[in-house]
Amino acid sequence: MPTISLAIQKGGSGKTTTALNLAAALRRLGRSVLLVDLDPQANLTHSLGIRDEERPNIYHLLHREMNGERADIRSIVTVTDSGQALVPAGLELADAELELVATYGREHIVKRLLQPLVEEYDYILIDCPPAVGMLTVNALVASDFVILPLQAEYLPVKGLESYYRHHRRLQRTLNPDLRVLGIVLSRYDGRKNLHLRSRTQLETAYPGWLFPTTIRTNIALAEAQEAGHDIFTHAPAANGAEDHLSLAYDVEKRIRTGVPEGVP
Repeated sequence: MPTISLAIQKGGSGKTTTALNLAAALRRLGRSVLLVDLDPQANLTHSLGIRDEERPNIYHLLHREMNGERADIRSIVTVTDSGQALVPAGLELADAELELVATYGREHIVKRLLQPLVEEYDYILIDCPPAVGMLTVNALVASDFVILPLQAEYLPVKGLESYYRHHRRLQRTLNPDLRVLGIVLSRYDGRKNLHLRSRTQLETAYPGWLFPTTIRTNIALAEAQEAGHDIFTHAPAANGAEDHLSLAYDVEKRIRTGVPEGVP
């Protein structure tokens, strides 16, 4: 089943919120999901209530692989109180960006680590750093699809243009099977002219890329992460729960029927 990266070259775009709550929504549909935190900020790990800095995380496995040792990813998979399986991150992961540069076969290490788990889960979702560095490249090489969370504002839209250049280059050189599954607009307010204009701009510049579902501005999403929970555990009646469940249906439909024509 598919491995999906959540990536965009812009911080604060909603990658972590989308990864956390899309995983929870897919699980409500009866799917098994593994979350992988590949961001050195470890926001996804913390948002799931895992705040033990001494816990082994994906950096330790990357470090072993970079030094020619075999690493078993199952040894660090953590199951949260809500039943979510997670490969956690830690602040040490920031060191991996520099260490990977000097490593042979550096772009394929995460793919090699995840390979034993690909058939064990219906979905693997990877939360990427807000830049196209070696960690994001590793995630995209390991992925079948990428979801691009984006705020409907000028600077995030410019970040999409930058990401797309990297995406095409990576398709040509490292992962020709990588597809954009779609753009999801986060923190969206259809009453704001700026958001409406940005959405129209995206629909014109990237036809077929946008998911039908938008994630509305919802304070309960931030409160859930602060409490270490997904939105369904924290506030199942909130807009954020409704929107992410709708997004899960969108994701499953596109995987089942294929991404729209013209989407790379």
